[in-house]
Amino acid sequence: MSKSGLYAHFGSKQELQLATVEEAGRIFAEEVVQPALVAPPGLAQLAAVCEAFFDHLRRRTFPGGCFFAGAALEMGTRPGPVKERVAAFQSGFADLIKGFAATAIQQGELPADEDPDRLAFELNGIILAADTNFVLRDDPAVLDLARQVVYRRLGLGQPRPGAVTAQA
Repeated sequence: MSKSGLYAHFGSKQELQLATVEEAGRIFAEEVVQPALVAPPGLAQLAAVCEAFFDHLRRRTFPGGCFFAGAALEMGTRPGPVKERVAAFQSGFADLIKGFAATAIQQGELPADEDPDRLAFELNGIILAADTNFVLRDDPAVLDLARQVVYRRLGLGQPRPGAVTAQA
């Protein structure tokens, strides 16, 4: 399909970008969010969402790693609907992790003084570091290291190397 034919189908470059963000969000929900939602609430969901993210990277669903990490960097300085949609996605994912953390605290699986916002920030940081290093190095050992860091932070011991969506 020609570039002009592609734009004619979507109406504008912005509409094409928004449709791309929506489709990437659907894929992410299917590959990362849904596996976490079927895990038992709390600590198991925190581990499952990180595992599913690392598996998403390992499968190379998107050749440049996490679509939304790349889109945030590319669109972050460009005001408009595409940036807003990417930012909303990122906020929603952070809120999901925060909710899993709050449940784990309520269930006594994490210390009562744990801050869900801080834990979500830390886990998201680990996820993004894993994404960047995996893309740059093309080395699955990076994902195993990230799993170890997540499991240690959550007090879960050691995961199996190359684990596939383990549920705590």
